Amino acid sequence: MDSKLTVAILVVSTTAAQDPTTDLSTKVLSDVLADDGNDQWKVTDTKIVTDDAVDIQRQVITWTDSLGAPNLIVTTGGTGFAVADHTPEAISLILHKQAPGLVHAMLSTSLAVTPFAMMSRPAAGIRRNTVIITLPGSPKGAKENLQAVIKTLPHACLQASGANSRKLHAGGVQKLEKDAGIASSGCSHGHSHNHGHNHGSGHGHAPLVRHTKPNTNPLSNDPLLGPSRRYRESPYPMVSVDDALQMIADFSPEPHVVRVKVDENIVGSVLADDVKARENVPAFRASIVDGYAVVVPKDGNLKGVFPVTAVSHAAPGQTPALKEGEIARITTGAPLPPGATSVIMVEDTILKSLTDDGKEEKEVEINAEGVKENENVREVGSDIQAESIILKRGEQISGVGGEIGLLAAVGVAETDVFRKPVIGVLSTGDEIIPYDRPGDLRLGEVRDTNRITLISAAKEWGFEVVDLGIAQDKSNTLEETLRNGLRRVDVLITTGGVSMGELDLLKPTIERSLGGTIHFGRVAMKPGKPTTFATIPVKDNAGTRVSKTVFSLPGNPASALVTFHLFVLPSLHKQSGVSPVGLPKVSVSLAHQFNMDSRPEYHRAVVSANKDGVLVANSTGGQRSSKVGSLRAANALVCMPGGKGVLEKGAKVDALVMNAVRTHAV
Repeated sequence: MDSKLTVAILVVSTTAAQDPTTDLSTKVLSDVLADDGNDQWKVTDTKIVTDDAVDIQRQVITWTDSLGAPNLIVTTGGTGFAVADHTPEAISLILHKQAPGLVHAMLSTSLAVTPFAMMSRPAAGIRRNTVIITLPGSPKGAKENLQAVIKTLPHACLQASGANSRKLHAGGVQKLEKDAGIASSGCSHGHSHNHGHNHGSGHGHAPLVRHTKPNTNPLSNDPLLGPSRRYRESPYPMVSVDDALQMIADFSPEPHVVRVKVDENIVGSVLADDVKARENVPAFRASIVDGYAVVVPKDGNLKGVFPVTAVSHAAPGQTPALKEGEIARITTGAPLPPGATSVIMVEDTILKSLTDDGKEEKEVEINAEGVKENENVREVGSDIQAESIILKRGEQISGVGGEIGLLAAVGVAETDVFRKPVIGVLSTGDEIIPYDRPGDLRLGEVRDTNRITLISAAKEWGFEVVDLGIAQDKSNTLEETLRNGLRRVDVLITTGGVSMGELDLLKPTIERSLGGTIHFGRVAMKPGKPTTFATIPVKDNAGTRVSKTVFSLPGNPASALVTFHLFVLPSLHKQSGVSPVGLPKVSVSLAHQFNMDSRPEYHRAVVSANKDGVLVANSTGGQRSSKVGSLRAANALVCMPGGKGVLEKGAKVDALVMNAVRTHAV
């Protein structure tokens, strides 16, 4: 059996469609796939279409939505500024997932060759199980763009086709890069997040100093023993970000299937099964123009004056049957009268006479020869056929409305989706007070910024959130609050109480009081070192024992928000059926010098596109984990490897995007 990945090539060119000998790109792209593709590709089809958006979409959908769909589709042509260039718009409208990283890689490579590459407008993404990229019409530009991404495309295609991500990522990103023949960037991001970041802004504080080597203790502190006998070091081994993410993937519960109504509340949900059309679209033979329904004679000659015997509007209603020699006025979308075989456009007719009351047409002259049956007619099921699969398991319902509109069009009122988990957010600490409490702070009091920040972040990602308030640093109080919270929610997020102080009670409460398992309690990263991930066995409403996840995040505001996006979000995505999980990753250029830290660090930054179309990252300033100001306007976490020294302006690093990328440099 041929194990090669399949690829289809689509040439978008009106000139080449009229004269295929003018097409020079197909051979160039085939050569790149053969010469640079590590013998992994097999070209299974090539087509040429005109510079027409509908023609482009029709051919791509024909490939992607049929059995034996190719793993990859590359188009060439129509990505510039010319009036006839429609390829990016045509492709973007039919993609199920965008792939901005591929776009950035292609643009970056081309811009290194010529500044005029900024005039190219590539698009890339996934439709169903096929990866699609658009390349320039120039054979040279098409070759350079394809070479820029060819080594990563096999991995992209395997993931898009549904391959086991855990097996694909076994060995980490370094192995993936080695297998693909790519030089390591020194930073990965998990499901392969290996988010090590470093930042270039100074912290304004000295590094922590440790004079002894750590050892390993079996469990967290026992609060009953008192502060004099608590551990002087954490009993939890320091794990890498990659290992932490793998544990989250392993121990987060699988998604649950529920049946829901198709309405605005389904937005963000992931389909748990393929969805079939309940009926044909259209359900009747319909006109695609305003004009006149006719019965086409055998010779196709419709020259003459004809009586108007009926009117067919888009509104429901029955019209009498047409006979040859009679015509019926018809509007766009209206059903053809019985007996009608074609529709003549109104532009091909002349009004000859009106009825006696002057309100309706009586006679119309048609001047048409060579008329064929079914002209200007949309046949039953020509858009969607009954029982055909319209959406596949794993597709997410977006808020744009396309998927909901499609379900509504074929009469699907209910469908199976993966249930989105309900999240509870809890702040802990005797020093924490409500952020909106009037009056000045007393000595030692801290306003609760974490709870409202995390609630807002979770809601922004489309999850229902329960506000669990503030718990005091007392074992019995904390245990009861956690138990009550676990009865109400599927995922519990707490902040504070996870370090080594005598009042840091979350870990011992989870382990010793609630019988939970702490899978990791320290992560080799900055900020967020004491981040804790645990699972607790509980009984659901049906009395079945289930496992619920608990993320105990650091109390410092920046640490809490960073670790929410790095660790909590992938778990929420898995439990919701979303794939791939976690934040999207892009490559960025540093706008200025960034200082490095000994640990991998996630630097809060603003990522924007400069005048050349290159994504650049600007630091939000000092990066202390307690510095709330470092979160202001941040839309990304710049992933910097651990080390000494600095990364210079212009260095390329990865960034995890939390929010929309700005269109100009700040």
